[in-house]
Amino acid sequence: MAALGRQVFDWHRLIPLTWAHVARQTPLGEQKRTSASLLCLLTTASNGGALQKVSCVEPRKYVREPECRTDLTPGPLEKQRTPVAGGFLERENVIGALLDMGFSDFHVNELLSMWPSVPPQQLLDIISELILLGLNPEPVYVALKKSPELLKLPIMQMRKRSSYLRKLGLGEGKLKTVLLCCPEIFTMHQRDIDSIVGVLKEKCLFTVQQVTRILHRCPYVLQEDPSELEYKFQYAYFRMGVKHADVVRTDLLQYSITKIKQRHVFLERLGRYQTPDKKGQTQVPNPLLKDILRVSEAEFLARTACSSAEEFEVFKKLFAREEEEKSESPMPDRKSLSLDEEEEEEEEEEE
Repeated sequence: MAALGRQVFDWHRLIPLTWAHVARQTPLGEQKRTSASLLCLLTTASNGGALQKVSCVEPRKYVREPECRTDLTPGPLEKQRTPVAGGFLERENVIGALLDMGFSDFHVNELLSMWPSVPPQQLLDIISELILLGLNPEPVYVALKKSPELLKLPIMQMRKRSSYLRKLGLGEGKLKTVLLCCPEIFTMHQRDIDSIVGVLKEKCLFTVQQVTRILHRCPYVLQEDPSELEYKFQYAYFRMGVKHADVVRTDLLQYSITKIKQRHVFLERLGRYQTPDKKGQTQVPNPLLKDILRVSEAEFLARTACSSAEEFEVFKKLFAREEEEKSESPMPDRKSLSLDEEEEEEEEEEE
């Protein structure tokens, strides 16, 4: 009984001491609110419970207000949690979709870090369009790594361009070479692509299948000036006597006009190349186009021209001077002769 009396005395002595301590550390505006909580805790202890640590004696920012709010409207923090969680779930869903497509963890992390400002769903939509064109994950990753600006394209523009490329026959995996060499095919103006395709079809008279093969094997033609592309074909057709099928088969249009003319004229002046006549005949056996263009300069000189590097260097300097001095049209030999006129002339000679 004596022990219980001492414990009660200690509790009553604790109340004023604790309250004095709180009063010193709590602003006046907070004291009324703090007293109710403190008295509640001490009353519990006086009834036989354990005395708990009073949290309201901590700095003001840690003091919890009594849960007396009746307003159920979400606060600022609660409003922020929903979009953050939604964005997290969206990112997780996109990651899962990319992994299902066959992308590795490394590829996924790289793709998501290319344009951090691009929403994950936008990235997924762009990649999905490329996959639908027949591309595998690896070339898609390489192309986007080379041209990450593709990820910022409006999805409708991407879909329209994809549909156009399918009409050109560049679907079902054929777009791999085009995308790796010329990813700008998705960002180019439609009129620029139409100009190149129009030159190949209407000016050079390639068939639809030949145009598809040219764009597939020589995608750099998409970045050429239409008039220069037409001149390159005309030079090969009229001056070198190369037919359409040979132009497509040897990928001639992927080489620069400077390289074509230098090697052709050099062989011509050495007497090792001759323009075929109307019947396709020559007095000397012309070397194959692949042995002229598709080999290194050293191999061209050693096997095709049978000449020295010094002689070729002198020729290139003289030939460049000749080209600069020319003030006539690009094709002075046949400047007024079109492909249609060429065919009519051949028919008249056969008759």
